Amino acid sequence: MEKTIITFVKGLSDNATKWETKKFKRYGKLTTVCRQIEYDVKHGVTREQVLSLLQQIRNNSSFSTLLNNDGSVQRLRAIEKYFAAPKEKSYWMSFRTVNGYGDR
Repeated sequence: MEKTIITFVKGLSDNATKWETKKFKRYGKLTTVCRQIEYDVKHGVTREQVLSLLQQIRNNSSFSTLLNNDGSVQRLRAIEKYFAAPKEKSYWMSFRTVNGYGDR
């Protein structure tokens, strides 16, 4: 999870090779990164750990060079916004629990 977030926040370097550019186009989008982090959350990482890592990146001096890149703060803010928002329950799950179907 940490490697995924750092790679996304860092972005693509100015002297990236064609292979790095192609890979970044494919895997460097916000939706792809959030999907990878959600997978980690599903397999044991808590949302609080994700948010604490994001705060650590923002406040820790060891990550200061990471935040100097163009657009890195905006990318970090986008991930924070995605994981800070409470997840909505689907209509079907709320219907099942209200009507007693979730007990089975």
